[in-house]
Amino acid sequence: MKSTALEPADKQFLEELHRLGGGSVQELCAQWGVTATAVRQRLNRLQTLGFVTRTQERIGRGRPHHRYRLSETGLKELGDNYAELAVILFREMQEFPDPAVRTQLRQRVRDALASRFRTTPAEPLPERLQKFRDELEERGYRVDVDFSRELPVLREHNCPYTDLANEDRGICELEQGVFERVLGVGMKLTRCCQDDQPCCEFSITPG
Repeated sequence: MKSTALEPADKQFLEELHRLGGGSVQELCAQWGVTATAVRQRLNRLQTLGFVTRTQERIGRGRPHHRYRLSETGLKELGDNYAELAVILFREMQEFPDPAVRTQLRQRVRDALASRFRTTPAEPLPERLQKFRDELEERGYRVDVDFSRELPVLREHNCPYTDLANEDRGICELEQGVFERVLGVGMKLTRCCQDDQPCCEFSITPG
């Protein structure tokens, strides 16, 4: 499936395009001193990913030309600086003095995260896992499901909560809880990226 993950050069390109207020290929070439081919390739990539929009404009009697600007998704991408806030909020939730309230907060966050997925426990487990994998990939996760063992294993090859996990491994438990909630089965985190493993491995538990 198509990934919306941006390379550092993509992010820099978007920032410059936004600073200029958009522009045509010719204007961008003149501004950055690069070839039209390089600019078009980058614009086409970012337009395919949904971060850039293209409109046709005509000035005077000349031929119409295309002008490129950031889309709403592109603007959101430039403003996506929530990692630090997420770390602070998760830390405060974990340190809340009342244990009952702390547990309730964790459960509410787990349920809110699980509600984003369409997978339902009424489906056969293999179908649930396949659909869940597809939904995770749509959100930029890199995952696979291994059916070769007695019980299936879901592997996550890129940690979506790196900053949080570096601060508090409780986020790993929370993610396991989300997976259990979505799939309707017990799971165990048997390998973790935080332990210098190549992936996080969630194994289905018997029962």
